[in-house]
Amino acid sequence: MAASGAEAAQQQIDEIEALSSIYGEDWCVVDEDEKIYCIKINDCLDQPKWTLCLQVILPPGYPAAEPPIYQLNAPWLRGQDYMELANSLEEIYVQNLGESILYLWVEKIREVLIEKAQSSDPEPDIKKTSEEVDEDDGDDFLLDYQPIQEDPIEIVNYVTSESQEVDEELPSIHHGNPITDRRSTFQAHLAPVVTPRQVKRVLEKLYENKKIASATHNIYAYRIYCEDKQTFLQDCEDDGETAAGGRLLHLMQILNVHNVLVVVSRWYGGILLGPDRFKHINNCARNILVEYNYVHSVEESSKQAGKSKKIRKDNKKRTEH
Repeated sequence: MAASGAEAAQQQIDEIEALSSIYGEDWCVVDEDEKIYCIKINDCLDQPKWTLCLQVILPPGYPAAEPPIYQLNAPWLRGQDYMELANSLEEIYVQNLGESILYLWVEKIREVLIEKAQSSDPEPDIKKTSEEVDEDDGDDFLLDYQPIQEDPIEIVNYVTSESQEVDEELPSIHHGNPITDRRSTFQAHLAPVVTPRQVKRVLEKLYENKKIASATHNIYAYRIYCEDKQTFLQDCEDDGETAAGGRLLHLMQILNVHNVLVVVSRWYGGILLGPDRFKHINNCARNILVEYNYVHSVEESSKQAGKSKKIRKDNKKRTEH
């Protein structure tokens, strides 16, 4: 018998309290009302080499009837590594239907990170961090997590290499209203995209603008719906602003937007903003998505995002048999 809404809510509360007690400062409440949480996981070394951020959204039906909506965020986690870890998490969910599984997920991820630390895999190359460093307030849970700084255009190259000869039309690019707080300015840019090649072209075009190219960070995320496979091609980039790309992609998943690229430029003004910087990044993104009619009802979109995640999981399981 499925748990009632009140029982499910209490199960979630009990699980979150337990995880908070177990993981301490590594556990963070991103948004209590929306049930969004994040935990930083590492390889247990004195000086961790492999680190990953697991972000989860707990839908109303979790754990009895719905899986958590999750995002794995690490600059090195791409391609086969991502698929293998995602498959492992989904197997844990299927094997423990109706049970609280976040602890099992965290420890599975930790097991993978420990295996990487003990193997001959080269450690990730850490080059650039956000300006928001340890002087920032203690509520920012990812201050010492340092993503790779790479050219955002190069990051898209690996998915477009097979179609370099196709000169696709440059989509129209729209620019949102800037938000300024304590001398830092945030501005969103949006373009409709249906292929990774178009994502690359939009990024190249944006970087032709000297002001955008000179931004301290250009965070982006995109979601492309593949009709033939009934799944999403999606990715994100922090550009040195710790975990911002993953949060932006989460927002787009919650709003259930399709076939769109959102880039948020931040010009750092010299004053640390702490967690407020993530609020401004997401507000800029949401405002431009609303302005160009990608978002209608946030409540309906949130529910649909949870449903579509489960549908994609079920479709994937069926294709494996």
